[in-house]
Amino acid sequence: MVLKLYGYSTSTCTLRVAVVLKEKDVPFEFHAVDLTKGEHKAPAFIANQPFGQVPYIDDDGFILYESRAICRYIAAKYASQGTVLIPTDPKALALFEQAASTETSNFDPSVSGLAWELKFTMWFGGKTDEARAKSLQTQLAGKLDAYEVILSKQKYLGGDEITLADLFHLPYGTIVLDIGIDEFSSRPNVKKWWDAVSSRPTWVAVKDGVA
Repeated sequence: MVLKLYGYSTSTCTLRVAVVLKEKDVPFEFHAVDLTKGEHKAPAFIANQPFGQVPYIDDDGFILYESRAICRYIAAKYASQGTVLIPTDPKALALFEQAASTETSNFDPSVSGLAWELKFTMWFGGKTDEARAKSLQTQLAGKLDAYEVILSKQKYLGGDEITLADLFHLPYGTIVLDIGIDEFSSRPNVKKWWDAVSSRPTWVAVKDGVA
């Protein structure tokens, strides 16, 4: 049976999974979950994703949620096809894990916070906390200074080959650029890395929404 992806077409976490499915050449069926209608809180959805969040996958009866976990599962199960996204050499694997942890700990908090303050909060009738947004941008700038050092020595965050760790940055990195927060361009190594990752055909194919 073909893998099924349940999510909202433009949600960051749904897009994270979709780009990895494309990189691994994995056919999938997309099942749209309308967040605006509360479909993610319906009993049938909660039965498979107890937190009521998107996305989750159904791979021939195997249910899995949390976007990064899904991506790791896809990369491992379909290791022999598409782009290699998790290395097997012990040292290369350790560097990948370091890069993946870097994204989670040193990139996601500031960019997801900025996306909330400058985009999503207004969708829900809220008001931007300008002081928090400024603080988050300062935090992001500091983190990207460290990225600049890392990327002066290698092409990607985990070494000279692309991994899941790089792809994990795409959804929120794209959002912050779209809302006018560009901390990439002033750092040449970061910009070169970002341009290489964000121009991949797999991301171009899904970035405006999964169909």
